Parts: sequence; structure tokens; C-alpha cells
Amino acid sequence: MYKRQLLARRPSFSHDVRPDLLGTPIVEPLTRRFIDSGEESTHVRTQSPLDGEERVYAFQRVGDLPLVVVVGEEIAVLLAGWYHRLWILGVVVLLIAALGGLALRHYLNRLSLEAELRRRVIEARHAEQELRIAATAFETHLGMLITDAEATILRVNDTFTRITGYREDEVVGRNPSMLSSGRHDVSFYDKLWKSVREQGNWQGEIWNRRKNGEVFPEWLTISAVSNDEGEVTHYVATLSDISERKAAEQEIHQLAFFDPLTGLPNRRLLMDRLEVAMKDSYRSGQFAALLFIDLDHFKQINDTLGHYLGDQLLQALALRLNGVLRDTDTLSRLGGDEFALLLHDLGTEQEHAAHISERVSGKLLGMLASPVTFDHQSITVTTSMGITLFRDHGTSLDEVLQQADMALFQAKQAGRNTLRFFDPDMQAQIQVRARLETGLRQALSRDEFRLFYQVQVNAAGETLGVEGLLRWEHPEHGIVSPAEFIPLAEENGLIVGIGAWVLETACRQLSAWASDPAMAALVISVNVSPRQFREADFVERVLCILDATGAPAERLKLEVTESLFMEERDDARAKMLRLRERGVRFALDDFGTGYSSLSYLKQLPMDELKIDQSFVRTLFEDDAGAAIVASTIALSKSLSLVAVAEGVETEAQRDWLLAHGCRTFQGYLFGRPVPVESLPFPD
Repeated sequence: MYKRQLLARRPSFSHDVRPDLLGTPIVEPLTRRFIDSGEESTHVRTQSPLDGEERVYAFQRVGDLPLVVVVGEEIAVLLAGWYHRLWILGVVVLLIAALGGLALRHYLNRLSLEAELRRRVIEARHAEQELRIAATAFETHLGMLITDAEATILRVNDTFTRITGYREDEVVGRNPSMLSSGRHDVSFYDKLWKSVREQGNWQGEIWNRRKNGEVFPEWLTISAVSNDEGEVTHYVATLSDISERKAAEQEIHQLAFFDPLTGLPNRRLLMDRLEVAMKDSYRSGQFAALLFIDLDHFKQINDTLGHYLGDQLLQALALRLNGVLRDTDTLSRLGGDEFALLLHDLGTEQEHAAHISERVSGKLLGMLASPVTFDHQSITVTTSMGITLFRDHGTSLDEVLQQADMALFQAKQAGRNTLRFFDPDMQAQIQVRARLETGLRQALSRDEFRLFYQVQVNAAGETLGVEGLLRWEHPEHGIVSPAEFIPLAEENGLIVGIGAWVLETACRQLSAWASDPAMAALVISVNVSPRQFREADFVERVLCILDATGAPAERLKLEVTESLFMEERDDARAKMLRLRERGVRFALDDFGTGYSSLSYLKQLPMDELKIDQSFVRTLFEDDAGAAIVASTIALSKSLSLVAVAEGVETEAQRDWLLAHGCRTFQGYLFGRPVPVESLPFPD
């Protein structure tokens, strides 16, 4: 237990302090608190209770002894050395600051120098890069040429050399006019330099000349280079060779406007020039002419000699035609063996224009008729031509084309190897034909067709059957002759649908007769057009109609013509055999009027040969025709076919036919074509 008494003090107490304090109890609270705390050591800052001086005291226990040592030092004494050190430190800091300022200034100067150096390096590198870019751009795929303000060449690049053939040392110091091709006049170059002066540049297509003398097209760009004062110091030109592009454009133009086989203008170019010619004729008052030229029977040449030789023939004839025409005339190939010729400036008198056109056409006809020889083989062709003159403002382009086509049609109708001028009467006929075609396209849907029947009889006059003959009951024109609308239906393809209607109508009639014993044995003959027969599904259509109507197939007879077997003979025979298996019969109509051939006739499943009415009507006027009829009857017997004579109108004709062995007849002598209800059936 501490007694908390002051045992000693060093230094000794001064005269201002009581010396008898040794042994007195310690009342100072900080000391007492340390003694009571049990801590080994501590230090505090406080005023001395003995002399009132502010000191820093350190308290420390002395081992295991019950003693506490308190050491104190005045604040002033403690801080005396610190002030000294602070002064020294301040001096040092000032020195360091001064040195640091010098160092910083030096450092900043160095940084500034380094930054300036880096800037200059970057600028140098940038300038070098720009120089490399400029050098690369200069050696581009475009030819480049630089001149001074007086247009004296200073430099060219390698591409310029490749394009023109001139090396740099061959052009430096010279004027670019050395490349001039001579194709452009002075005004062209005046406009070029005017654009450069006023706008600072010019670009366009120009023809120049290479070192080897070859003239070529190029795309040229010229730009003026000015200084800060706006004065022109240099000219820079870029050029590219566009020969390939021009060649491609020419090829495209050739393909678009010219026939690839003959090199002549095609239909498209002809239409353009015809339109221009019509406008010129309107303005000048002079007639022009359009000729349509068609080679007669050219298809036979292709079929017999081959298409290669046919193409050679077309090329040779095109050269002949083109060789005798004026430069202002246009000869065109429309396609196949069809050509067109456009003649200009034929004068203001129609008769004179017609005379010139006829003279030119006659010359062409004679020239084309001359034999053409290929590989020691001589080929002769004839030509039909149709001509129309035009000048009238009221005539359209389509009308001119139509008139030339109609004139060509007339030339063919006249026996070919001739020429015909357009006839206004023919125009009226064509218009009637056009109206007829319009009505024909609607006739089937409007139920305007009728099937008439003409009887066929035997030698005793008994009715064996009938032939179904189509009639068109027009709402305005009444009954239209088959001779008018059947060829039209053949041309536009309507015959397929019309033929199906005829076949179905006949089969329904057969089905109706099948239940009547008096008429069940009658046969109905129906004409089938070649176009209808060649349809891929013709057999299936016939069989479907038979099934749908319930008609007896053995009572149906299909009449076909010889033209059917001129092409795809095997296909026709196969179709006939399929229908024959079902019981359908066949008759060869108009025998003797086409390209008859016994070789194909004996191979076909025929039942009848029908002698054309043109031979029957002239039995007593034409010995050759009578001989043909007699031969046909004999041929039918040898082939076990029934010979049917059409167009029998007199008893004398019937008697002659009977005498020569014909036993089946059809004609006005026995009955005209009538509706089914007017047929003279037996009781």
C-alpha cells in the first residue's frame, strides 16, 4: 500500500519553494491517479503543484519496489531545441525551395524543348506521310499530268506512260496538245478551256492519240491550281483509258439494235428509224416507203439442208440486199426469213414514189432470185414483197406496219415471188377480219355456235351417217361461213376450244341416237384440225368426252387431213392407235390436195379416204382431175378403205363415180347441211 509521500526531488527545491516538503503526502490528482491505476508508466502535460511551471511529466514505477519516479521538464526547455531546429529547417527549406525553383525552371524549359521537339517530329512525320500519300496518289491507276501556268508539262506518272506510251522524259517541256487525235475541232477545245478558266475545272470524254498512233477514248479531268492571290500556277489533269467501256457500250448497243446473225438493224432499231422517217415525211411533204420482204418456203430449206446452211443463206442474201441500197435506206431483219426495207425521200408525187419503190423492189426480187452456192451446192430462193407508201399525218406507225404486212400477205396469196402494194380495199377487209376475230373470241361463251349435219349415203341412197359441220350464228351478221372463221380460229388458237365443243356436241347426239333403233347405227364424222390433234392431251380429252356423254366410240369418226402427217408423223400415228383401241374410226379428208404419200398412208389406221369436192365438181371438165379420182378409188380398194366422194351435186357425177367403183357419197344431191331436227331420217 503506497503512502503517497514525496521522498526525494532533483534538483533540490529553490529558495522560492519550501524545503520541508519532503515526506509530505502527495495530493496532486494526476500523480495519485497514476499510483492508483497500477500502470507501469505514462506521461502527462500539466502545471507543477510545487512551483506552478508547466511541464511534461513522465511517471514510471521502479520494478517491484513501492516507488514511483516522476520526471518533469519545463515546456520552454523542451521547445528551446525545437526552435533552433525549426530555424535550421527553415533555412534548409528556403535553400531547397530556391534550388527547386531553379530545377523546376530548368525542368519546365526542358519539357518545353521536348514538347517543341515532339511537335516538330510529328509535323515532320505528318509532312512525310502526306508526301507518301501524295506520291501514292500520283502513282494511281489514273494517268496524271502536271503542267505550269503556260501548260508546259512538268511531270507525268507511270500510268500516263502505260496509257499513252510516252515516257516522262519524252513529254516534259512539251504541250499536252501533242496527244491530240484530230477528231475535235477548235470550238471543242475553246469550250474546254473556257470551263477551266471560269469554273476551275473541266471533265468529259475526249479522243487522244497514243505514241503508236492509235486513237483511243479517254475520260479527262483538268483542274486549275491557284496561289493565295488567286493566280493560276499549275494545271493537274487525270485521265483514264475507257476503250474497254466504250467497246462494252458498243457491244450492248449492237445486241440491242442489231441482228446478231446478219449484222442488220433489228426490229427495235427499225421502229426508231421508221418513226423518224414518218416525222421527216410530214415536215418535208415527201413520200417514204416501207417494204416487207419474206423468203418463200424458207422453212423447207432449213428442214432439208439444215439450220446452219439456212443461216449462211440468210447472211449471203442480207449482204446482197445491203449492197445495192443507198446509205440513207434502212434494211432490217425482223426475224427468221423476214426483212424490212425503209426508203426515204421518194418525192412529193405518189405515182413517182410508187414507181421508185417498184423499181427498187423489182431489182431486189431479181437479185435475190440468183442462185447462192455453198460447198458446191446451189440454192435458189424466191421472195414475196409487200409495199406501202406513207406521208399522211393521219397515218400512225402501227397502221404503216399493218399496211406493209397486208401487202405482203397479198403477194403471198398471189402465188409468191412477186410484190404487191397496199390496197385500201384490203385495209377494209382486214378491219372486217379484226371485228370478226373479236366476235369469234366471244362466240363460244355466248353459245353462238351450231352443229349442222350433212348425210352420207350408199349406192342405194340409204343414209349411213352424217358429217357434223360447224356454223356460227352471229347476232348481227347471221350465219357466218366456215371458210371465213375456221382459218381465223386456226391462226389464233381458238380452234382447240371450238373443236372440243364440236366433238362433245356430236358425242351427245350419238348418245341420244343410241337409244333409237332407227338411228342407232348412224355414224357421225367430225373434222379435227391439225392444231387440235397435236395437243399433248388430245387423246385424253376425246376419251373423257366419250365417257362423259356415254357415246358409242365405234360410231364416232374423226376426219383428219394430210398436213397432220407432215410433221411428227409417229406421234400422230400413236395417238390414232390409242383411239382406235377404243373403237374410234378415222377418215383422211381432202385426199389428193396435199402432199400425198402412200408410204405413210398404209401405216395409218384409216377407215376411209374422202375424195375432195374440187375433183368431183370438175370430173367432166378436167381429165387430170378425173384420173386422180379414179386412182383414189382404186387405191382405197387396194388398201381396203372406203372411198367417200364429197361434193356430189348431179346424178351424172354419181353415175360416173358408181361406174368407177365408188359406193359412198356426200353432197347437195343427197342433202344440204341442216340442223339435226331437219335430217331426212328413215321411218
